[in-house]
Amino acid sequence: MLRENRIIGILGGGQLGKMILDVSNRWDLKVYVLDPDINCSSSKLCSKFFKGDLMDYDTVVEFGKNVDLITIEIENVNVEALKLLESQGKKVYPQPNVIEIIQDKSKQKEFYRNNEIPTSFFKSCNGIEEVKNLLKIGKISFPFIWKASKMGYDGYGVNKISNHKDLEKLNDCHCIIEDLISIKKELSVMVASRESGEIANYPAVEMEFNKISNQVEYILSPAQISNELKIKAEKLATIVAEKFKIFGIIAVEMFLTSDNELLVNEVAPRPHNSYHFSIEGSHTSQFEQFLRAILDVPLGSTDILMNSVMVNLVGEKDSRGIVAYKNFEQIIGIEGVNPHIYGKIETKPNRKMGHVTIINEDISKAKTLAKKIKETVIITTK
Repeated sequence: MLRENRIIGILGGGQLGKMILDVSNRWDLKVYVLDPDINCSSSKLCSKFFKGDLMDYDTVVEFGKNVDLITIEIENVNVEALKLLESQGKKVYPQPNVIEIIQDKSKQKEFYRNNEIPTSFFKSCNGIEEVKNLLKIGKISFPFIWKASKMGYDGYGVNKISNHKDLEKLNDCHCIIEDLISIKKELSVMVASRESGEIANYPAVEMEFNKISNQVEYILSPAQISNELKIKAEKLATIVAEKFKIFGIIAVEMFLTSDNELLVNEVAPRPHNSYHFSIEGSHTSQFEQFLRAILDVPLGSTDILMNSVMVNLVGEKDSRGIVAYKNFEQIIGIEGVNPHIYGKIETKPNRKMGHVTIINEDISKAKTLAKKIKETVIITTK
């Protein structure tokens, strides 16, 4: 049964949690949320809110005792606490062993290599001195991509390194060094799977990144690629989900190289920015699909309803403080324009504060309108 008095607990109360709650509240599900910020996006929408550190073992264990099923909207959580709760009979989706691999980029890349999943060449390093030594002995060379193994998100913890001066700006932490790939496009495929065995993938989408912040700026649905590549990307994403044996949803980000090769970059075992458009653009939104998957009820149709372009709304580069949305009223009422504001009280440079999905049969017209909206809506401070 869908409801049967089960309490769902979500670790994390950001915008992903908020959009999950939009669905759970429609279905009258009881959902508790744990987050360190009492003013987080989800705090006023959940059945019960708990303030606490997601990385603290005791806090996560105590929270888990209050619920029947535990899930996440962010990977940076205490996995050992989740393992204990799972051993005590609590349902934890995605499974702790999956989260443990994915929250560490070095383990994630090793997982791809061990499971023969195509990915870029990489080396794991304990810190900057090891990187410098590899350069000295010729094992790696400039330019390359540096990624912090843990705690990176939304473009943070990822840098292109072109010279020794760039190295000095990095945090001295465990990291991975990746080959700099010649990329034609960046793609994402969302896959849903539930314990009963049902699995379904969404059509591939195209991601366009801001070159300065390294954040996703636009999503094009469907991806503007050949049908052959579309099928190949979706098959690869399904293989990745099956190898992880994940229950829930997983976004598989991949590079389409200049040679038309597909390489898995990284994955997210939760709702993902690349499928926010699905709220209006798909038969089943990723947030509804997420709940269907973790509750082990039949999955919804993943077909798209119409071509869509999503644009992220982020804080201006000099903004830091109580948020103010300028010119927002100018986009309200435009046909096919669907704004979402996340309810965050404070903004800062490049912080995701909302998104807008534009629905249009002509994807090029949708993209043009998305760019205009990006220029129109200014997220600054009061």
